[in-house]
Amino acid sequence: MFAPSAAVGLIVAALGQRARRTFELVFGVGLGLLLSDLLLFAFGFGPWQIGLVVALAIAVALLLTGRSGALVAQAGSAAVLIATLSPAERDLEWSRVTDSVVGGVVGLLVVALLLPINPMRVVDRAAEPVIEALSSQLQEVGRALRRCEPNRAVGALEQLRSLDSDLARLQEAVSGAEEVAVIAPVRWRRRGDVERYQHGVSHLGRVVLESRELARWVANSLQYNERVPEELAAAVERLADAVRLLREESLKGRSFERSFRAILDAAYLAGRARERGLTDAIAIQTGTIASDMIRSTGVEADRANQLVRDAMNQSHRG
Repeated sequence: MFAPSAAVGLIVAALGQRARRTFELVFGVGLGLLLSDLLLFAFGFGPWQIGLVVALAIAVALLLTGRSGALVAQAGSAAVLIATLSPAERDLEWSRVTDSVVGGVVGLLVVALLLPINPMRVVDRAAEPVIEALSSQLQEVGRALRRCEPNRAVGALEQLRSLDSDLARLQEAVSGAEEVAVIAPVRWRRRGDVERYQHGVSHLGRVVLESRELARWVANSLQYNERVPEELAAAVERLADAVRLLREESLKGRSFERSFRAILDAAYLAGRARERGLTDAIAIQTGTIASDMIRSTGVEADRANQLVRDAMNQSHRG
């Protein structure tokens, strides 16, 4: 019974956790068997020995992992099995280990050969709500600047703060896509795509954090009736356009020509706004967002920063 149940448990495990779950399954069983054999050999069989064996097996598993999970559950259940049935039936240890290995291997074969998901589809589905929310809230920040509506900027800030759970799901999706690209032969050709997406997602998270800082500054400035150059609103709106263009061109496998144009337009406008009195800190913040967007496409940091600096300085030369 244990081998098929282990296989099913592995198949329905969360995406990105199947390889880890297999390791936890086998290691947890082995740990529970080892501890129960040692303790029962020392103290013999009986009700209090069963309680001691199970408690220590779970405690050791928790110390090793720092959290509950498959390893802890298997260590405890293996200890229960041996402590209660070992006096009546011999060689339970080997059958339990064999069942865990067979179940884990069969489960991995099913998800790798029979039901391999499309890793890029999973990642793109998880990225869509983050991209759409980031783009729409940057648009809201731009509108807040144009209409001098601080409440609109505050609302955008709150929406950007709420993206943490979506970003976490996106990270899990990328981890799952990486797992599939490693264990499923039919998906091996997507390894490069997954690595590029993983690189892009790390910078997307930075863009979200930096956009929060920008929205917070805009809200505070509008609340105190500070003068903000209109070019900043145009720069933020171009950043919003660039977010959507990055996803669109990434999905179609095109060059990022339109995305780069929008990003560098935003940097140029930020430079214009600085010439008209925008504080250096906010101009630099806008430029940092632009640089991380460029870096999300795989461009090195030095090159991305140079492109943004050149675009911002064009306004001064003009």
